[in-house]
Amino acid sequence: MADATVDQAQLRQIVAGMSEGVILICPDQTITYANAAALAMHGVAALDDLGETVSEYRRNFVVHYRNHHEIGPVQHPLDRVLAGERFHDAVVEVRQARNPEHVWMHRIRNIVTTDEKGRPSALALILQDVSDRYEAEARFEAMFRANPAPAIVCRLADLRYVKVNRGFLDLTGYERDDVLGRSFSQIDLLTGAEHRAQAIEHLHAGKTIPQMEACLRVPKDADKYVIVAGHPIVMPGGTPCMLFTFADLEDRRKAEAELRASEERFAKAFSLNPIPTVLLSADEHVPSSANEAFAHLFGTPENRAEAAALWTDQSERERFRCELERHGQVRGFEARLRTQDGGECACSLTAVRVTIDSAPYILCAVQDIAERKRNEQELAKAIEAVMGDASWFSRGVIEKLAALRNPSDGETASIAVEALTARERDMLTRICAGASDATIAADLGLSPNTVRNHVTRLYRKLGVNRRSAVVVWARERGIGAEPLIDRPKGRKLVRKHQAD
Repeated sequence: MADATVDQAQLRQIVAGMSEGVILICPDQTITYANAAALAMHGVAALDDLGETVSEYRRNFVVHYRNHHEIGPVQHPLDRVLAGERFHDAVVEVRQARNPEHVWMHRIRNIVTTDEKGRPSALALILQDVSDRYEAEARFEAMFRANPAPAIVCRLADLRYVKVNRGFLDLTGYERDDVLGRSFSQIDLLTGAEHRAQAIEHLHAGKTIPQMEACLRVPKDADKYVIVAGHPIVMPGGTPCMLFTFADLEDRRKAEAELRASEERFAKAFSLNPIPTVLLSADEHVPSSANEAFAHLFGTPENRAEAAALWTDQSERERFRCELERHGQVRGFEARLRTQDGGECACSLTAVRVTIDSAPYILCAVQDIAERKRNEQELAKAIEAVMGDASWFSRGVIEKLAALRNPSDGETASIAVEALTARERDMLTRICAGASDATIAADLGLSPNTVRNHVTRLYRKLGVNRRSAVVVWARERGIGAEPLIDRPKGRKLVRKHQAD
């Protein structure tokens, strides 16, 4: 008996030092022993906190199986131990009844010893804490389901799908029950893959499958173009699996199709445009592509190997570059360009920055204004010739001719000679004759200050700020130094010597 007592004490010491939890139960359903590991796995410090009997334990702790089906009224692990049932690797979720937030995951097995008559003499419940693993699995499960990126898990042992998230179901149109349990051959994830043979080889070997484009067969008899990649993972229980993830290519394919259509429209408009148009490189402004109208006038881009070949005046080229850099576009820029026969052509340039095939260019439209320039020069010469002998024209006609020769910039309104007062006409006539303010004051019997005030008002009315500008204004309207005589309304205004 003493030896047995010693053996039992030694056995308790051994059990106490085990990392696994051990709970001993007598056939009368009293709990006689629990080591420190078993107490820690229940969040208690003393044996009494577990309960003196199996019934008290059941009141203190709520137990649910995680990998075994419920087996009816006799389902509690301790009841199964008392019933003499032998089991192992059952995973249960244990919660304190008074504090349900405290949860543990136990993998349990039992040992039943019998006496000489075969009756149970000692019942032991062996516990292993697997809470960390199940928490990690729960986090993976939550992340897997919440991940918006389509994903599916294939078990490598039999190539059957064991997990699928909402993203994959939305992408393909499958229902969850249509996927889980199906084999890879039934739902082929690598149809039309760029490197299908290599991907299948990696799948069977459990190696990473690099991302590649593929075409999924979906329930609605449509092809779904995706980017697919495979990542080997280990699922609960140490099960090797392959995690497939996907990226939908539909939006990208639509964008590419729209881009191709847009580029085709641009190419047609560019080619058929009757206005000479050229694409210049963004850095050196070298012609890279030109339409037929441009090639007819300036030659093909192959003949423009140097950036400066198109420009006859390099200062104009530099001003064009600066204005384009400053504003991002240029409108109505006048320059002289060299034609393919070596001549010069006066042109008006309109340019804007564009991106074609992901490369930056300058789209430049060139308008030939040589004819317009010639017409302007001929008109100016004709006006000069007419104004050289304006004796037989009314001042209204002269003023219109002057306006054609020197168009107004719109900032200062033009004024007619008839709008001047008699005193302002006196000032105008004498200024044109070269008289000073003092001379004008003496001739008119006015004070110098009065003369200065009249001259200032005349400047303001004519929109000028100096005497020479007054003289130019008058001569452009056929007014010389002689005094002016007003004729009755409807008659032309002529010089004094002509009236005499």
